[in-house]
Amino acid sequence: MSNKQFKAESKRVLDLMINSIYTNKEIFLRELISNASDAMDKLYFRSLTDNTINVKREDLKIKIDIDKENRTLTITDNGCGMNEEELDKNLGTIAKSGSLKFKKENEKAENVDIIGQFGVGFYSAFMVSDFVKVESRTPNSEKAYCWSSKGVEGYKIEECTKDDIGTKITLHIKEDSEEENYSQFLDSYKIQDIIKKYSDYIHYPIQMEVEHKKKKEGTENEYETVKELETINSMIPIWKKDKKKVTEEEYDNFFKDKFHDYEKPLKVIHTSVEGQYKYTSLLYIPAHLPYDYYTKDYEKGLQLYANGVLIMEKCEDLLPDYFGFVKGLVDSEDLSLNISREMLQHDRQLRVIAKNIENKIRTELEKMLKEDREKYEQFFKTFGLQLKYGTYNDYGVNKEKLQDLLLFYSSTEKKLVTLKEYVERMKEEQKVIYYASGETVDKIDLLPQVELLKDKGYEVLYLTDNVDEFVLQVLMNYDVKTFQNACSENLDLDSEEEKEELKKANEENKEMFKTMKEDLNNEVQDIRFTHRLKNHPVCLTSEGVISVEMEKTLNAMPNSQGIKAQTVLEINEKHPIANKLKELYKEDKEKLKNYTKILYAQARLIEGLNIENPTEISNLVCEILSK
Repeated sequence: MSNKQFKAESKRVLDLMINSIYTNKEIFLRELISNASDAMDKLYFRSLTDNTINVKREDLKIKIDIDKENRTLTITDNGCGMNEEELDKNLGTIAKSGSLKFKKENEKAENVDIIGQFGVGFYSAFMVSDFVKVESRTPNSEKAYCWSSKGVEGYKIEECTKDDIGTKITLHIKEDSEEENYSQFLDSYKIQDIIKKYSDYIHYPIQMEVEHKKKKEGTENEYETVKELETINSMIPIWKKDKKKVTEEEYDNFFKDKFHDYEKPLKVIHTSVEGQYKYTSLLYIPAHLPYDYYTKDYEKGLQLYANGVLIMEKCEDLLPDYFGFVKGLVDSEDLSLNISREMLQHDRQLRVIAKNIENKIRTELEKMLKEDREKYEQFFKTFGLQLKYGTYNDYGVNKEKLQDLLLFYSSTEKKLVTLKEYVERMKEEQKVIYYASGETVDKIDLLPQVELLKDKGYEVLYLTDNVDEFVLQVLMNYDVKTFQNACSENLDLDSEEEKEELKKANEENKEMFKTMKEDLNNEVQDIRFTHRLKNHPVCLTSEGVISVEMEKTLNAMPNSQGIKAQTVLEINEKHPIANKLKELYKEDKEKLKNYTKILYAQARLIEGLNIENPTEISNLVCEILSK
């Protein structure tokens, strides 16, 4: 026998369970039944390739026993069981960290269900019981082991006697208190209701003794109470039911249970396909990102079933990366039960199913965009970044599939719009789609270049995600309209007369600009006058492929190589500062140097860039202000 202590976080989560504030305590049974179902899935799956395991699927079942006198509730399965090491690993340590952080972030939320979300499903038993005993035996083993615990004090594992394989979990239900009626979990009808509510779809029989009144033999009006073993669940997988007969609550409960989520899904996609290949799919778009979505630990993929039997937990080939957030399953009658992962990669049927699923998800998203804009915008705020990555990745091979699902903030509409909506509103003579990048909508809105475009009546798309500009570069154009950065040096809004006037002014002052450029140690590609600024004195524009915002993004990446955008310092030719610079060039080149540095620093600040020498700039500003 070994007495052990829970690890620190496990102990804290157990304390959370024991002193649970959750009103929905009944979900403990859902979790334990799901674990039992998984154990039987694993045993049956192993039997397909292990000749030493002789099991028939119809013999697998879950049994529930209630002992009101001793206040115990027992859940028994004849699945794969656990050995001593597995009991210690699976029941002695929380599977994943993060549950406490999640709890703290949601302290004010009502009925928040974190059970299962972080691998703590089994620990939910302590919400309703003060003692838990787990007896388990694995196939091909004569030894059985018992794990037991009263909670945070720790647990012990010892050898025990168990005649058959599988796991038996016995819960000693807590005594009632003023706040909680724990005895309800010893009521046969209550337990039946919980099973039907959460676990009706489990494809193994969930059996328990149910009391019935029967007429006594040889009597007319006398009845006796008898107990009969009955199967409580329908055992029809939810995805095989008629869609018209499945309620929204049933879909939601299945999602929460099967995929360990605490919130109902944003969208359910249930389809049955007949034809060359016959299959059923049940797909869910979650309401939020999985906590580990952008980590190496996240595994995309759909559960794969062959005629109702799970053959692969995560079949990643069924989903493209840009729809990797989708949860769900596919069940095909044509797949072999013992098909291997290697065979799946070359299976034509699987490729066809994957293509159909991809098209179905995209079609449903397009439908949501058209018919329920509010819900689609909610979806896009959560998963839009992933669609953008999908557009950009693999050199834009999927861009045409995704471009109409993208949304960008509009300066005109003051909300998210599609590229199609922008193009439909374009001026007749407008040839390009204007955009500007920045950290926030408010900061972009204040850019001098954007102000000019808005004054001329042009709509501007505001790009606030780091990947946005890369996406537009990959798209290259939309509906034959190219994309134009408002902060690019080749923004062309002047009339021919204005262009000639500006060209003349720049030619007349080229020597002054040359001096100013040298004063900046050639930090900029060029300095020139511009008409693109309304009331602002200066701005930075970029030349070439890399913009200022792209420079910031690329240099924020690991192992960045200090990539720099080729920038141009543009000065408003109609601003009083232009005449001041001309005056200083003639009379005081040292002061011109100071003005140049200040103007360049100002332009960098407007673009959200750092100033390399803030102390020098501060001193120069104070020097000028003091005179």
